[in-house]
Amino acid sequence: MPLDIFIPYWGDPGYMKETVNSVLAQTSNDWLLTVVDDAYPELEIQEFFTSLNDSRIKYIRKEQNGGITANYRTCVSLATEQVMVILGCDDVLLPNYVDTINAAHERFPNAAIIQPGVQVIDERSVVVKTFVDTIKQRLVRPHGNGPQLVSGESIAANLMHGDWLYWPALAFRTDRMRAVDFRDGFPIIQDLALIMDMIYAGDQLLIEPTVCFSYRRHSNSASSAKLIDGSRFIGERDYFSLAASQAAEIGWTKAARAAKLRLTSRAHALALMPKALLARDTKAAGTLARHAFGS
Repeated sequence: MPLDIFIPYWGDPGYMKETVNSVLAQTSNDWLLTVVDDAYPELEIQEFFTSLNDSRIKYIRKEQNGGITANYRTCVSLATEQVMVILGCDDVLLPNYVDTINAAHERFPNAAIIQPGVQVIDERSVVVKTFVDTIKQRLVRPHGNGPQLVSGESIAANLMHGDWLYWPALAFRTDRMRAVDFRDGFPIIQDLALIMDMIYAGDQLLIEPTVCFSYRRHSNSASSAKLIDGSRFIGERDYFSLAASQAAEIGWTKAARAAKLRLTSRAHALALMPKALLARDTKAAGTLARHAFGS
């Protein structure tokens, strides 16, 4: 059973080549790779794929840029295998990624989402430990030994307290992913929105602790850029309000309360306020303050 790997491409060609090479370096050959180029202005990546001679690799270039949400939808529509991955075009698979995901799916076939172990790398591909990731992995993520299959209100409330998942590392059962859709209007937090829709629908999440993925964290990402001016948190506040309503509708009171509290999201905004104030950006500081202290 090949693992269906998709890369929605828009970004640095150098990082993209590193990502593709990490797929080629897998210890398992049981994978397919499809790249959907969202009409990136430069053609370097198109030329790179022309030079590859591997029947498992497909490169598709869109005629017009449609944005990240549309490209995610394209990837889902093209999937042909039981399990799929939407890989970031600057992240790196460790050589055991495909083996780890395929083994996890074989052992836990009912799991709709698989979160494997992740390490964090910087712009230079050096493994780093950041404050944000330390909080995610040590304080927010559920603890336990070995693989854990979680579902229901407990994991919903946990993720509303703090999103510790790493979207590009996640593997999805294709049929369960197609049962929901990416929500329009949440371009920065659409990954969490889709996962929560799956959990609200009764899907199970498998936590597989084997480290097999390198998640790149750097200041040039869209989400990082929007942290400083506070605009990311406007979308987050709207989404958490929606998530609270969803939880309340199915009687998940703890999850609804966690979504209204959004503790780590508030703390994150509060931690960024000194930087906005030092920059004398009163608009950003106001946005951050409303998110940290507002309802």
